[in-house]
Amino acid sequence: MTDGLPDFFTDKTVIDDPIGYFNAMRSKCPVAKEPYQGTFMVTGHQELTELLTDKGDTYSSCLSVLGPLPPLPFTPAGPDIRKQLDAVRDDLPWSQHLVCFDGQKHTDHRALLVSLLTYKRLKQNEAYLKGLADTLIDGFVADGRCNVVPQYGHATTTYAISDLMGIPEADRAALLEAIGAPPSQIDGDVDLKIGPDPLVALKDLFDGYFRDRLESPCDDLMSELAQSHFRDGTDIPLDTLSLLARFLFGAGQDTTSHLISMAIRILADDLPLQQRLRDNPDRIGDFIEEVLRYDPPVKVAYRLALADTELAGVEIPAGSIMTACLVGGNHDARRFDDPAVFDIDRSGLRDNLAFSRGKHGCPGAPLARMESRIAVERLLARTREFHLSEKHHGPSGERHFNFVPTYTFRSLIDLHIEFTAA
Repeated sequence: MTDGLPDFFTDKTVIDDPIGYFNAMRSKCPVAKEPYQGTFMVTGHQELTELLTDKGDTYSSCLSVLGPLPPLPFTPAGPDIRKQLDAVRDDLPWSQHLVCFDGQKHTDHRALLVSLLTYKRLKQNEAYLKGLADTLIDGFVADGRCNVVPQYGHATTTYAISDLMGIPEADRAALLEAIGAPPSQIDGDVDLKIGPDPLVALKDLFDGYFRDRLESPCDDLMSELAQSHFRDGTDIPLDTLSLLARFLFGAGQDTTSHLISMAIRILADDLPLQQRLRDNPDRIGDFIEEVLRYDPPVKVAYRLALADTELAGVEIPAGSIMTACLVGGNHDARRFDDPAVFDIDRSGLRDNLAFSRGKHGCPGAPLARMESRIAVERLLARTREFHLSEKHHGPSGERHFNFVPTYTFRSLIDLHIEFTAA
C-alpha cells in the first residue's frame, strides 16, 4: 500500500470496489500518477473528456486493451516517442485489431463497421431480439429461478451477435470456448492475451466464412462486409475482413452480456423500480443509461502519450501510459449530483462515459443499448417480481458477488435470481 491505496492492476480488493478506488484517486487529483505501475489515473469527467477527444493525435490507443501490463518493450527517450513506437508497434498486444489502431488506419477500418451497424439494420433485428429473449426465458421460467449470467445475459448477446453476423449455430459454442476468459486478468490466462492477435484461434474459421460469402453472399453482416470497400474504393484483403469480424464477434457478445447482468442485479434489489419500469416501459432506456453511468461493464481504457504534453495543468512526459478511468468520471460529483445514488431521473443521463468518447467511442453502442433494453423489458414483462437469491448472494444489506478478476472489465461471474412468473 502507498498513500493508503492498493495497486489497481494487481490487488484483488479493487475488484470488489473500483468506485472507492477511483474516488480516492480523484480526491488527490483528477489526473494523478499512481506509484505501482507509473500510469496517470484520469478520474475526472472533464479531464477524461479532454483526454478521449484529443484532436492533436497526442495520444495513441496502441495499449487500449491491456494498459501497462505487460510494460512497453522499450524505454521512452526524448520529448517524442513516435519513432520508438513505430519500431515495435506490430508486436504489441492486440496490435492487429481495430481497438488499437490510430490515425487514418483507424478511421478507415472503423468506418467499415459503422457503415454496417446502421439504425435500419438494428431496427430490423429488434423483432428477433424480442423473440430470442422470450425463448431464453421460456427455458427457465418454470423453475422460478435462474443464473442470469450464463442463462440470460451471455446467451442473449451471443445469439444476437451470431445471428446478426450470420455465424452458423453449430459453431457458436466452440467460438466462445476459443475466445476464452477476458483479457487483462489479475489471475487466469493473461499470458494467452498478449500477442498481436489473441483471437488467432478463430482465424481459419472466419477465413472460411468470408471465402464462402465472397462466392455466395447471404443476407447477413459478414456478407455485406465481404462486399465492402475502403472509402477510396480499394478492395479489403481477406485477412482484414477476418480480423474485423473476429473482433466484432468477441466484443459484441462479452461486454453487453455483463451490462445486462448488472442491470438485472440492480433491479433485483429494487422492487419499486421494477414496478415503475413495468408500468412505464418507455423509461427502460433511461434506466439502462443510469446503469451505464453507475456500474458499467468497462472500467478503464488506456492511452499512450506520444509527446510531452499536459492534461488539466499536469505535465505528462512522452511515453506515459494514461489510464482513462471511465467509471471514475461517471462518479465525479463535479458533473453528476449525488453520484453514489442510482437515479433514472437525473439530468444528463447520456453524459456517462461508459462507451468512451471521441474517435474511439464504441461503434457498437447502439446495438448494446438495444440488446440490454430489450432483455430487461422482456424479463420485466414475463415476471411479477424478481429478487436476488439469499442462498447465493446473502441477505439484503450484506450482499456479496463474485467478479472476474480483471482490472479493465466489470464482469459478474454469476447472478442468481428467484422470481414469480407473470
